[in-house]
Order: sequence, then C-alpha cells, then structure tokens
Amino acid sequence: MKELRDDVKGKRSPDYDINPLFVNRWSPRALNRDMTEEDLMALFEAARWAPSSYNNQHWRFIYATHEDENWEEFVDLLDEFNASWASDGYALIVMVSRETFEFNGEEAITHSFDTGAAWENLALEAADRDLAAHGIQGFDYEDAREKLDVPEGFSVEAMVAVGGKGDQSKLDEDVRVEPNGRKELNEITSKGTFDFEVAEPEE
Repeated sequence: MKELRDDVKGKRSPDYDINPLFVNRWSPRALNRDMTEEDLMALFEAARWAPSSYNNQHWRFIYATHEDENWEEFVDLLDEFNASWASDGYALIVMVSRETFEFNGEEAITHSFDTGAAWENLALEAADRDLAAHGIQGFDYEDAREKLDVPEGFSVEAMVAVGGKGDQSKLDEDVRVEPNGRKELNEITSKGTFDFEVAEPEE
C-alpha cells in the first residue's frame, strides 16, 4: 500500500510522512458479505500478534458469521441503531479480555489497553485488505456476558462488525458516515507535564 485510497483522498491528510495504511483505516457503516472465512481468520491472525504485558495475550474473540445458526443472537445484542447496519456484514465479534495474568493470577492492569492493541491490529489488517471493520460500544454488555457464557475474570470490551465495504447510498442518511479527521498533534501531545485544554461536555 503506497498511497491513500479513493474513499479517503481529499478527506484526510497526515502532517507527517507515515504509512498510508493508518490513514486508509476508517470505520464504514455500509457493509456487505463480500469476504470469506479465510479473510476473517487472517484478521484474527493479525490480532494474535499484538503486544501485551508479560505476553499474557489477554484478548479473546467470540464471533458468529451470517451463516451461523446463532447469528441472530449476536445481532440481538446490538442496540437498534447499530443493528440496522451491522447486520449487513459478514461477521459480528464480541471482544473480551482476561483481567488477570495466567502465570500468577494477579491483576493485569493493562488488560483493556492490550486488547485495544489487538483490535487495532485486526482493524489495520482489514484496511490492508480493503475490508470494513467497525468497533461498536452500542450493545448490551450484560446480555453479551450471559448469552455468550463469559465467565467472571473476563471483561466484555466491545463488539466489532466486519465485512466488505458496501454501498453507502443504500443506508439512511443519518446512518452514513465518511472518513473523518483527527485532532491536531499539539492537542494530544505535551512535553514534560499534562498541559492540555480540557473540554467540558456540551450542555
């Protein structure tokens, strides 16, 4: 991958010379089922190689594809808005993380941080394959824990919808999303101390 893809050109522009893969990754809501089981396993393979504290590899992926008999059970975990578009994808994934270290049973403070690294690997591999991977927090966390038999000691972190990139024009206007920009570097970096403007929530 040597350049920005057509869907992000003119909408995103990095200030420094970085691999275009990072800019090409975004989270479409227009999905289709134009991918394969081999593609899905490749996304999990990329996630498998993420860094983690003490190599604990805290992340676990519970998934269903649209061909599985429990597909609707995964769709039903989503809120109405997210179900309206995510159900068009190839697979739905529930990400959970182990809260303790396997080698000594002690608390692993960075289990969510490390699982986020695995999600990013998955998302970047999807971008490299020109597939869509969209992280979701709009679902019933407790229902996911119960229905998917997630034991104590594991945190339910997020859901992910994956698939081919679909046709945005088929989505309702309030569901469509475009590649967006990012805060400026001087808004997210501070040398030496915490020197950031803290935005207050809008009323």
